[in-house]
Amino acid sequence: MVRNFTSEEEIQMLSKLLDEAKQRKDNVATDTNAEYSGQPFNIQTFNAISPVGLEKYPTGKYKVSGDVDALEGGPHAIMLRSHKLQVEEITPSVRAIARCGAGTNNIPVDKMSEMGIPVFNTPGANAGAVKELVVCGLLLGSRGIAEGIAHVQNNIIPEEAGDYSKINARIEKDKKMFVGQEIAGKTLGVIGLGHIGSRVVGAALSLGMKVVGYDPALSLEAAWRLPGEQMTRAKTLEDLFSRSDYISLHVPYIKEHTHHLIDEKALQVMKPKCSILNFARGEIVDGNALRAAYESGNFNGRYISDFADKDLMGHPNHIVMPHLGASTAEAEENSAAMAAEQIIDFLETGSIKNSVNFPNCSLTPKDNKSSRLCIVNENHPGVLGSITTFLGEKGINITQQINHSRDNLAYTVVDMDGQPDDPSQLQEELAKVEGIMSSRFIGVPFSNELGRPGTYYHVSWYL
Repeated sequence: MVRNFTSEEEIQMLSKLLDEAKQRKDNVATDTNAEYSGQPFNIQTFNAISPVGLEKYPTGKYKVSGDVDALEGGPHAIMLRSHKLQVEEITPSVRAIARCGAGTNNIPVDKMSEMGIPVFNTPGANAGAVKELVVCGLLLGSRGIAEGIAHVQNNIIPEEAGDYSKINARIEKDKKMFVGQEIAGKTLGVIGLGHIGSRVVGAALSLGMKVVGYDPALSLEAAWRLPGEQMTRAKTLEDLFSRSDYISLHVPYIKEHTHHLIDEKALQVMKPKCSILNFARGEIVDGNALRAAYESGNFNGRYISDFADKDLMGHPNHIVMPHLGASTAEAEENSAAMAAEQIIDFLETGSIKNSVNFPNCSLTPKDNKSSRLCIVNENHPGVLGSITTFLGEKGINITQQINHSRDNLAYTVVDMDGQPDDPSQLQEELAKVEGIMSSRFIGVPFSNELGRPGTYYHVSWYL
């Protein structure tokens, strides 16, 4: 028989459950905020990193410094912006590198892959800033704004010797020299529909433009950010080139694929007055081919960029500005915060997201009684089997595991019952398994032996 509780009994039961829930919350808060006095994770910074991002690191549990000598035991991760990182600056203690921004041209990524070190970037963190600069570029390409300002500063004011009435009259009279066109109703071609490209699409549509997009490697996540039927997807670059009044580039620089994406052939297909906006990478546009097209008289569109080009220096059709794409306080804050969060997640759980050389990988810890072993290995047949066989022969019970690969690298995360008697010895023996590049034990961060920052990291490249 099922007992029916009275209203008063139900209220008492709910009150008890609520009190227990509050107690659990208080216990968690107490544990989280408990003062930590042990060895911290060390973060070495290059360049000036936004304080908003650095504040993500819990005080006491992380030490951040631009001086490597101030980091006892060496840096466990590196954060940087534009600093050109040298291999010699990587110590054996470094587990990860994070670039506060999207591009990683200033980091020797291939060498980091050989060393088993993930390199993170922050895609989308500066998307709003770049999108706004693209909108500015659209106006610069259509209204003669830069030319008009230069005319006032370099011609009108000197020629009229500072006479206000004459300057005022000239400014009104000379406006006819800079007649432009409106962007509403014109077609913008967007090459690359990722974080930035998708925002540019939305901005252009809101300004009344027609949009044609092209991205052969469009991910499902990126596709969800697009406005569906409001834009047209081009099947080929040639199709986009032929239809666009403006073209905005939002692709990474990959020598084998996007080097001189805008070349002589592309320029021949474009409309003669098409303006090209490049806030991605300078090498994507062939400056020599563009200058030849200008000199032939067959192409007269403006080229707006925040990159210099040795073949276009001084050409009136090249409107070049400092590299301003992500130069806003908000973009720097977003990038730094995102980079810090990714480093924290990797150091404390082994999770990888937004790495340019490692696969994305995340495995929720089962409990606080398990030990986690993160292994970087060569992506060869049989290596994963060798790892599990090795652990089995050591009497280790695997409670859960995950293995993802990318190109020549594989990343394996293994949770095991309890803690090995001699973790360091286990790592030394594991390193003898063919294909193992590095291993790192993660316990309960800041709480138990394996969770002590700076411990139980074994690399093969330094041996």
